[in-house]
Amino acid sequence: MISSLRGRVLHVGADSAIVEVGGVGFAVAVTAQVARTLRVGDDTLLHTTLIVREDALSLYGFTEREELGVFTQLLGVSGVGPKSALGVLSALTVPQIAEAVATEDDAPFRRVSGIGPKTAKLIVVQLAGKLHVAAGVVATAPGAPAGAVAAQVVAALVALGWNERVSTEAVGAVADAARPGDRDSVPALLKLALAQLGPARPERVGV
Repeated sequence: MISSLRGRVLHVGADSAIVEVGGVGFAVAVTAQVARTLRVGDDTLLHTTLIVREDALSLYGFTEREELGVFTQLLGVSGVGPKSALGVLSALTVPQIAEAVATEDDAPFRRVSGIGPKTAKLIVVQLAGKLHVAAGVVATAPGAPAGAVAAQVVAALVALGWNERVSTEAVGAVADAARPGDRDSVPALLKLALAQLGPARPERVGV
């Protein structure tokens, strides 16, 4: 597995580059944004993944490790191949992708060339609760943890009688201190949030 390349840029195309490492030129598929940052003759570092097919070995490279993480997650979605995943990352930033998934908004993905309505919906559904880990923090209200898991826990607490502000603050507090496994599990995070709220009856906790 070739997980990174550090070397001199020999060529830059619209969505590809050739990086020379130890006298060997590696062809790497990149996003349009990455291509615009590369300059022939400059040294660069790309985080890469090698996609093995029966008839080809293809390298895909990114300047940020978070982009590589999202690319890998996208490849796990039914109907999304390397070219489509690269297209998503060419059209949307990592925070935009993570926010769209967290808010269950498939519209940004439908606007990506090669991504149809069904695949766009699958991206939102199959990546729910995953991208906030791979992509870092998604912009949310103060005190609110990112991700679909936290949103589901807040909704469950509201259904149990706590108001949204109290629920959001409680989930935010426990998510910050929770282990990664608990943070990504609705039952585990709900249990921690209920413990945080204590034995008080919901109707007595601020309205």
